[in-house]
Amino acid sequence: MQQDKHIIHMDQDAFFVSVEVRKNSELIGKPVIIGGSSDRGVVASCSYEARKYGVHSAMPARMAKQLCPHAIFLKGNMDEYSKASHEITDILKDRVPLIEKASIDEHYIDMTGMDRFHGCMKYAHELRATVIKETGLPISFGLSVNKTVSKMATNECKPNGELNIIKPEVVPFLNPLSIRKIPGLGEKTFVKLSDMGIKKIVTLSQVSPDHMQALLGKNGLSLLQKSKGIDYSPVIPYSEAKSIGTQSTFKSDSIDIVMIGNLLTAMVMDIAFLLREQKKLSACITLTIRYSDFEDVTKQAAIPYTALDSVLIAKAKDLFRQLFQKRKLIRLVGVRLSNLVTGYEQIDLYAQSQEQISLYQAMDKIRHRFGSKAISIASTLKLDL
Repeated sequence: MQQDKHIIHMDQDAFFVSVEVRKNSELIGKPVIIGGSSDRGVVASCSYEARKYGVHSAMPARMAKQLCPHAIFLKGNMDEYSKASHEITDILKDRVPLIEKASIDEHYIDMTGMDRFHGCMKYAHELRATVIKETGLPISFGLSVNKTVSKMATNECKPNGELNIIKPEVVPFLNPLSIRKIPGLGEKTFVKLSDMGIKKIVTLSQVSPDHMQALLGKNGLSLLQKSKGIDYSPVIPYSEAKSIGTQSTFKSDSIDIVMIGNLLTAMVMDIAFLLREQKKLSACITLTIRYSDFEDVTKQAAIPYTALDSVLIAKAKDLFRQLFQKRKLIRLVGVRLSNLVTGYEQIDLYAQSQEQISLYQAMDKIRHRFGSKAISIASTLKLDL
């Protein structure tokens, strides 16, 4: 018999805005929008006061201005948001047995087995109070039997709330909610199910497994389980060592700086694409150079959470300039991205125009269809290594 789980989901309230409010208390209680304020800009985050007017993330800034003309637009600072994210992670990971950093502003904590020593709700309340006290940032949490229900509990008690859904209360809690509240249920699936008259979780939970599989494949079966409060996905231990990288050994040792710069561009584009494929962001980049005498030198830099080619290419080239010893032949270069978390869509919207977002999406679609090498920039096309 499977042991009952005790899973806490902790989520920062309007995280980017909260960091700005921490710097400037005059923003408290005002409609604040983070993102590009030009007509081509996109909303990356917004305060709850702005949300009352219908503003939401990923919305074109032009539309946000129409809905909330008196909103305060801020460009934002991803470096500060990344640092605040690390602050919170450091506080939590030192106080719990098992933690997963699910995104830049949310964590799952598995307290299973610890309920014999700590009342889980009491301990979660104390954790939340500690984060608020030490960072000055608001946070909410849900506590329940699995990741899905705890996340939905958090969403129902935000902002600045806490909610415990014990096992006998799971189904009564879920049944009256909209299917839109189920994590992982996208807009197309919502429309398809709504058109069939399936709008509430209670209705979805009564659909047969065969019908759901025929309708939506494996994802349909997963959604059906979630509608019944079933989720066996584990809390994955957070590790700074998670990484993705590549390296290239030259056919002959080289000192051709232009060629190496073009190679770094191509390498970073490849791993940034893989990063976006995994819906991940990186907060650390490492560059390695191996000289002709087989000496390896490495330099690492913390970066604001990102999965954007342009940001990562610039940083990789900067690290190369810092490392390279002139007049010494190079045998190999490598690039690695680490400190990975989920959440690329939200961050990629930050400070990007709609045209830039569309360009990245179009390039990734081409790679999906024809392979990762199907599209690149002109400077990388003549590389022969």
